Amino acid sequence: MIRVLIVDDDFMVARIHTAFVERTAGFEVAGTARTGGEALDLVASLDPDIVLLDVHLPDLSGLEVLERLRARGSGVAVVMVTAERGAAAVRAALHGGAMQYLVKPFEADDLADRLRQVAAALASLPADDGEVPVDQAAIDHAFGAGRASVDVPVVLPKGLSPETADLVLAAARQAGEISASEAAEAVGLSRVTARRYLEHFVDTGAAEVRLRYGGTGRPERRYRVAGSTR
Repeated sequence: MIRVLIVDDDFMVARIHTAFVERTAGFEVAGTARTGGEALDLVASLDPDIVLLDVHLPDLSGLEVLERLRARGSGVAVVMVTAERGAAAVRAALHGGAMQYLVKPFEADDLADRLRQVAAALASLPADDGEVPVDQAAIDHAFGAGRASVDVPVVLPKGLSPETADLVLAAARQAGEISASEAAEAVGLSRVTARRYLEHFVDTGAAEVRLRYGGTGRPERRYRVAGSTR
């Protein structure tokens, strides 16, 4: 389980975000904090994997919290979750090492997408803190640069999100060829949802599909990113 610390001074908002995290498979809430000082203390004591960090807190701003975490040498993954839309705040979060920036209000699926992206980036690197060499593909994936050469259309069918579309397409590219069930397991979706993304890619030319026949029953639909040589 990936452990998440929620930092928000609004009790009701913190409860909503807690419910969103607990609805996301593979993630659990490690604790909640209502001030920047509490957040710093709980990061030190609970050692969470991810911090959901609001910008507007009663003592320190979330951006100050982020800055102090990095000054302490903490490498905890930070996702800014805030109503703050100012370019200066977004720039500060980016420069401070936040991995995602999600503007309130948002739906549970929006947060789940960001959590999965962060988890995928963290999982692409070795777990130890030694000098284990990492290849460029893993580095690109960790930094979010490992996008498929075929762009996912900006306008997606209702119920599909660009962030999850990127994850499904990346899973298909990495596998070379993938089924809906395999994509669902790789990304953390239901098989039906994963197939919706894959079929959308086929419809838009981003992916190709072939049928693999077995001994009995329906043939399995196998998906490959268009132009892939794997």
